[in-house]
Amino acid sequence: MLRRKVLFLLVLLIVIFLLTGCLPGDGKNTVENPAGFFWGIWHGWLAPVSIIIGFFNRTIRVYEVFNRGWSYDVGFYMAVISGFGGIGFFRRKKKQD
Repeated sequence: MLRRKVLFLLVLLIVIFLLTGCLPGDGKNTVENPAGFFWGIWHGWLAPVSIIIGFFNRTIRVYEVFNRGWSYDVGFYMAVISGFGGIGFFRRKKKQD
């Protein structure tokens, strides 16, 4: 059981590091090519990772400056709320005797 958890955690960390190439401020989005709804969702899910990486790389931001407006905002906040709210599913419930 422990081996399975360690393997899951390792795979999860590898996937996160591979997918962080699309963080806000990485230069993919410009004034001519702003981020839209789906980029908002992606950046919302990666917001915690963006904060940590942003300490070491000042070009990485939590929120993409070049975005399409409300559609990006809706996607970003949907992902932040659902991502952080989902953490509660992994908490262990206390057994009542």
